[in-house]
Amino acid sequence: MTIGDVEIVPLRIEDYDDAVGLWHAVEGLQLRTVDSRDNIARYLERNPGCSFAARVRGALVGTALCGHDGRRGYLHHLAVAPEHRQRGIGTALVERCLDALERRGIAKCLAFVIADNASGLSFWTRIGWDVRNDLAVVSAIRGADRNA
Repeated sequence: MTIGDVEIVPLRIEDYDDAVGLWHAVEGLQLRTVDSRDNIARYLERNPGCSFAARVRGALVGTALCGHDGRRGYLHHLAVAPEHRQRGIGTALVERCLDALERRGIAKCLAFVIADNASGLSFWTRIGWDVRNDLAVVSAIRGADRNA
């Protein structure tokens, strides 16, 4: 898929270093030890064809990690480089993810957004997603790193 000079392609583990660079440069996105190369490789292998990258002249300018548990989809690390925003890249990445989920029979998708990420929440509501205030996220981490 191409939008002007932007090409949307499946995200590959070979994109990992560029993706981490983008994720560090984007406000409101937190990386943890669970975002290691090995864990992202496992995620991509478990959810083939669900995660996407946006490239301009070969440079990575956007990402969306997407997967599912068999009944519900999950979208993580949607990021677009600030200088490439307002061009429809984020929306195109989300649509590609939703299309991939739909082909697998998954109709519902959740995205996790840091609560104080105003620009992130604004994006999601602008494209028609609902902010759920009736849920609280709880998590558990087993193993060495409590910051995962």
